[in-house]
Amino acid sequence: MVTTTFGVVQFACSDNVDENVAAAARLVREAAGQGAQVVLVQELFEGLYFCQEERAEHFARARPLDKSHATLHAMRELAAELKVVLPVSLFEQAGQAYYNSLVMVDADGGVLGLYRKSHIPDGPGYEEKFYFRPGDTGFKVWPTRYGTIGVGICWDQWFPEAARSMALMGADALLYPTAIGSEPVTGYDSREHWRTVMRGHAGANIMPVMAANRIGIERFGERELTFYGSSFIAGPHGELVAEAGRSAEVVLTASFDLEAIRAERAAWGLFRDRRPELYGRLATADGSTKVG
Repeated sequence: MVTTTFGVVQFACSDNVDENVAAAARLVREAAGQGAQVVLVQELFEGLYFCQEERAEHFARARPLDKSHATLHAMRELAAELKVVLPVSLFEQAGQAYYNSLVMVDADGGVLGLYRKSHIPDGPGYEEKFYFRPGDTGFKVWPTRYGTIGVGICWDQWFPEAARSMALMGADALLYPTAIGSEPVTGYDSREHWRTVMRGHAGANIMPVMAANRIGIERFGERELTFYGSSFIAGPHGELVAEAGRSAEVVLTASFDLEAIRAERAAWGLFRDRRPELYGRLATADGSTKVG
């Protein structure tokens, strides 16, 4: 049996990039010290969650994902030093376009590819459509040193189509960097709804699913969000294997035999018994049948 150990970290962000990168690196090191080979850090960890408000000045937070990107360079060096896989969530500027993006860094520090967030939310406190274009990469999975990994970003995690697509592409595990917390208008606490949906992805696709969320209260003027942490790792049956609280900095780890899970996935027949010819409505916006 060969196991892969996953790590998930959660922490509070400041509005200082260097401080946040240092905090992420410290926790990644801690996870690696506990045996983690793939370590997930939360969404847009370089700074505060600026999407609470619509202000043009926040576009200056974005940078091209090239050799000059100091955070990406630091995370690549860290991955190579620790021999860990790091999905790195960043605010990307690409010419006149801006994306909520993720760079997959393999355990040698090499870049395997780029994913741009597909589903962009727009609501009080989460006004991302002001900043981000919908991603143009399609869903992505990468054959890393420690298994084939699929990654979605935050709002992507609510869509079973995204999880199933990555599973069909050969993912062994699904990872979701996240920024989720209080709802400033409704006051609804979505924590259990969120985790239940995600655990459903694990059970429906028979593969581990994990999310890294931030913690703390973040303010922009009169706007305020309380991020509820609760990062977790779910096993292939949707069971909670490791979970964090709402407010503490945490490192989680869990190990899985991905080869054994692949065999179980095949034996269950969930993919054998799929009927794609019946699912045409999923490719329409209004649920109608395709014409012609």
